Amino acid sequence: MAKVELKQPIVAEIAELFNGAASAVVVDYRGLTVEQDTQLRKKLREAGVSYKVYKNTMIRFAAKGTEFEALEPHLEGPTALAVSKDDATAPARVLAEFAKTADKLELKAGVVEGTYYDQKGIQVIATIPSREVLLGRLFGSMQSPITNFARVLNQIAEKAEA
Repeated sequence: MAKVELKQPIVAEIAELFNGAASAVVVDYRGLTVEQDTQLRKKLREAGVSYKVYKNTMIRFAAKGTEFEALEPHLEGPTALAVSKDDATAPARVLAEFAKTADKLELKAGVVEGTYYDQKGIQVIATIPSREVLLGRLFGSMQSPITNFARVLNQIAEKAEA
């Protein structure tokens, strides 16, 4: 069997990861211990993020012609790919949080909702809370004035009774 035939399924797997993905982040995992890597994979899995180490050339072939092609300059050395189809900020958020405890983990770059971000940009994206948290804050701020108004009306009614 030719080498190309062996590599085609891997390229197809990466292309399927990219298909419909909200975001993808590439990291340099060099220097992580097995225990740290296991913890990282567990946290990413819990957040619904696919995380896998691929050869850089395979990622290049799979990303060709897609918005993820912008990651090509960062595909040097050991590279792991974290992809999320649901939460656009999850890969950056989980990886940046983990990098605080594991200083060897280095975020290289990422593509979030079609926009390329370098290392500094990914760090900023990592500070954005998840969609659910943002929606919770929005609804909380919308509910607060209504609740306060209801309390005032209740106090007026209690005063009128007295």
